[in-house]
Amino acid sequence: MSKNRRLSEVISYFFVLGCVAFGGPAAHVAMMHRELVERKQWLTEQQFVDLWAATNLIPGPNSTEMAIHISSLRSGWRGLIGGGIAFILPAALMVTVLAWAYTEFGHLPQVSWILYGVKPVVIAIVVHALIGLLGTAWRSIPLAVLGLVAGGLALVGVNELLVLFGGGVLAAVVVNGLKKLRGEIGKSSLLALPLAAIGGFSPMAKPFLAIPATLLAPIAAPFGLGQLFLTFLKIGAVLYGSGYVLLAFLHGDFVEGLGWLREDQLLDAVAVGQLTPGPLFTTASFVGYLIGYENLGSVQGALLASGLATVGIFLPSFLFVAAVNPLIPRIRNSQVFSSALDGVVSAAMGLMGAVAVFLGQAAYVDIPTVAAGGIALVLLWRTKINSIWLVLGGAAFGVAVQLALPYVLP
Repeated sequence: MSKNRRLSEVISYFFVLGCVAFGGPAAHVAMMHRELVERKQWLTEQQFVDLWAATNLIPGPNSTEMAIHISSLRSGWRGLIGGGIAFILPAALMVTVLAWAYTEFGHLPQVSWILYGVKPVVIAIVVHALIGLLGTAWRSIPLAVLGLVAGGLALVGVNELLVLFGGGVLAAVVVNGLKKLRGEIGKSSLLALPLAAIGGFSPMAKPFLAIPATLLAPIAAPFGLGQLFLTFLKIGAVLYGSGYVLLAFLHGDFVEGLGWLREDQLLDAVAVGQLTPGPLFTTASFVGYLIGYENLGSVQGALLASGLATVGIFLPSFLFVAAVNPLIPRIRNSQVFSSALDGVVSAAMGLMGAVAVFLGQAAYVDIPTVAAGGIALVLLWRTKINSIWLVLGGAAFGVAVQLALPYVLP
């Protein structure tokens, strides 16, 4: 088969998948396995498992990186770029259209009531995801303690990056010992970048974070497209764990740090991310549009900001996948990095819990919203319902409450 034919197949498959891939990263990867391993036989079971392991060892959105990995394996560097963009593009376009509609109609009563019903459901989805991941993330008492401490630190305002990477370094040091950590880090530049630079164990890693380190603690500043792009680039370059951890970063950077986004806007962005298929990271497209529209005052400026936000948050994934492919065997056999990853994931669960607390304060404002969140959580716990139906149900609930108000109020 010609290279152009393979490239065309990669782009067409991942574009279609991006249009229908509801349910989050696990569902996306399950769809890829069924179609590309079982039916199309683009790669073997072992290759698929190896690629999935690699996506969990690098920052970024797992299902997007899986799509990029497979596309690269199938069609080289052109596939890496084309397949990745094809998977991201549908959701990014949908989210941007919804962002435009939100800025035009978002303050109308009927839309406000839709979001009133959706927000508590979104928090329930986050809580359910957190509960489901704890068994894997906190599979030992030290990891559970680490996660609880991380959540507490996040609640009192400690920078989420320091919490996340600090957890990884601490776990690696405790499990493997500082001396062994130094030795193995020296063998792998990939290990030296995310771990040694933070902990100061390897001089070779210091130049890597010389510039990004200035972005670790966002400083309130006037709006700038460059700052917007660099902030999303930083998030894409360092975010480990579930896509829901993205909420913690967006909250820390744009709500608390820069002050460019309000709590309610962040919840609305999350709700839109749940309503659309594809990567949850396209929430960045919505956030970028809102920030651009409010600061630049035009649809053109908002589209530019949305595009920069989208490119910024996804660009590191393409670079990481390109760098990691030849190193996959070494990564899988590294006890040090596996231990560090345990610590990162444990801390990420703590961050998820902290952001659920912050956002829950804005979502659960009365008895109906508490009831909606409780019902959603029960359905998530007792059934296999797709979260998209819950979000749509939340929207219908919000409209129903609006319609019922004239009959229940004096």
